[in-house]
Amino acid sequence: EPRSPCCCLAWTLLIATMNCLVFLLNLLLMFVIFTIVLLPTIVVVYFGFQCHSQVLHSSARYCKSILDDNSSSALIILGFVIMSPLLVVAMAIYCSLARRLQLLVCCQPYSLALYKGGHCCHPRALCSPQLKAWV
Repeated sequence: EPRSPCCCLAWTLLIATMNCLVFLLNLLLMFVIFTIVLLPTIVVVYFGFQCHSQVLHSSARYCKSILDDNSSSALIILGFVIMSPLLVVAMAIYCSLARRLQLLVCCQPYSLALYKGGHCCHPRALCSPQLKAWV
């Protein structure tokens, strides 16, 4: 049975809000995982750029005594080389966690706002385990 226009608008706003919250949760989870996994790359590239004389040339003690331009260049290159495998690891961790938490299943289609009796009327509709995003 079709919903009234006012009810349809209310359900559409509810579903849009729910989908936005799921999207923001996915984005936050991805940001946290990528930041933690890529932290070694970030640190190595930061110190490489900080101590190189052509870039920032810091006056810190470790830049004067330990790192010269050649070692700073090596740190920059090392940071960018280890970035590729760490990106793969971060994406694998995110995908396995998103699959385990079933975050992608929580997105509801907007067609549920048009008709009464959809999955949204059930208590477990927000994350229905019967729906599968992947096989």
